[in-house]
Amino acid sequence: MPVTTRPRRDGEVAGVDRVFLDPAEFDRLLAAGDLLEWSQIGRYRRGTAGQPLRSRLAAGAPALLPMDLAGALRLRAVLPTAQLVLLHPPGYVADPVTEPHFAHTIVHGRTVQVVDELVGLFGSSFKAPARPRVRG
Repeated sequence: MPVTTRPRRDGEVAGVDRVFLDPAEFDRLLAAGDLLEWSQIGRYRRGTAGQPLRSRLAAGAPALLPMDLAGALRLRAVLPTAQLVLLHPPGYVADPVTEPHFAHTIVHGRTVQVVDELVGLFGSSFKAPARPRVRG
């Protein structure tokens, strides 16, 4: 689950959508080496906490992490066995230096198609079909 220093948006649930931290808490995680990757976007920072992800992977459960290209490459450096999937828009041509770092490439033209492809690659950890949370 991502951690961030930005304020919670309407409809977001702390601890479900992401973990919301004040800058001092984020700095503490960073200094302790508890973030696998992080970046600054505008005036806010976001990252991936190591312990929850490592616990999930150790239990044999897949994890889908939304991150930018730089974050994915940093994650690859600390988790070399991670299977990275590059999601890209139709017409995008991946950089030939970057593309080899990804085990799979998926065009994200249609959400349903992407979900089907990801479940096909990694399986589903859900006993029943996931239902989106009602927002708003």
